[in-house]
Amino acid sequence: MIREKIAQAIGILSELEVDAWMTFVRESDKSHDPCLDIVVGGNVTWQSAFIIGRGGEKIAVLGSLDKAAHEELGHYDEIVPYVQGITEPLREVLKRLDPARVAINFSKTDEMADGLTHGQFLALQDILAGTPYVDRFISAAPIVSRLRSRKLPAELERITRACAETVDVFEQLSKVLVPGMTETQIAASIKGFMNGKGLLPAWDEAHCPAVFTGPESAGAHAGPTERPMEPGHLMNVDFGMRVEGYCSDLQRTWYCPRPGEKEAPEAVKRGFETIRGAVKKAAAFMKPGVLGKDVDAVARGHITAAGYEEYPHALGHQIGREAHDGAGLLCPEWERYGDKPYAEVEKGQCYTIEPRLTVPGHGVATIEEIVVVEDDGVRFLSKPQEELWYIES
Repeated sequence: MIREKIAQAIGILSELEVDAWMTFVRESDKSHDPCLDIVVGGNVTWQSAFIIGRGGEKIAVLGSLDKAAHEELGHYDEIVPYVQGITEPLREVLKRLDPARVAINFSKTDEMADGLTHGQFLALQDILAGTPYVDRFISAAPIVSRLRSRKLPAELERITRACAETVDVFEQLSKVLVPGMTETQIAASIKGFMNGKGLLPAWDEAHCPAVFTGPESAGAHAGPTERPMEPGHLMNVDFGMRVEGYCSDLQRTWYCPRPGEKEAPEAVKRGFETIRGAVKKAAAFMKPGVLGKDVDAVARGHITAAGYEEYPHALGHQIGREAHDGAGLLCPEWERYGDKPYAEVEKGQCYTIEPRLTVPGHGVATIEEIVVVEDDGVRFLSKPQEELWYIES
């Protein structure tokens, strides 16, 4: 996979007319650049530079004690080790390549392309002081966003499997849910099913899964509490798992009936149907070339037109090696999103679609699905939730 992604990166460099991409790191087990998982496959201790050239060069300049491990990985054709310091060998490599532009691992807006610490940026300036290359630095964000976004067939296969495994956990969970269970008990059941599969959570296990029941629950990005699921509550779960390094991120909604109820109240059913409609409309609108902000506007407009408040977040994010995989979003033009609303949707990208709304007195209705963008539309990688799920008394 890493060799294929490096080959893909070389093509992107040509596409963007960038001569070299350098990922500069140190003590990467502690301060980990996300790009190492994509184009390196291992960690380093001393200051190291992994350089991919537009002409197909793959050069690693690293400490001598890291040399053997990266030779064994075999991803870089040339490994230049050093003992006393990286300055001279790195200068020599750059002089030989003489790139007109050097993309390095910083970004103001894309967290997945911003692995270079400020301290190491200053150190890199000192290392290359007096050379022309300091003035040729550009952000690697356009390279990284394309590389993470354009999924290879093997990447899509892993994300699809992660989705299927997550849907299976939801279906197992439905069989054990009963009124009175707390959010933490529900989360424990989910973790038990996950552990039985030998899989890991897609994000911080403190709130993966996230479980929310009833009105006035803690809300997104919070961990489960001792709040019990009671009759009349909407209960939803936000959960994902990793399969061979690739993530899912899905949400499902259940209703806990009151005594004597054979189906949910009209307000609950209407809320769920509005969310389902928002997901379907956004998916139907998505295709290569549309802007993320316009996809968000379709779902957001559908919900507000139905009389609900707009959701306080993006409609969806890219997903891959990480649950939040950086680059473009399906989001409104809000300050916090920077330039992400204006990114074009591309073939090969995978996005979540996750609108939500509040049903007063009952809680939150939400669905989160994952789609892949194809030639003239999208295909669902997750099995969609078509109906509101009920908790048996």
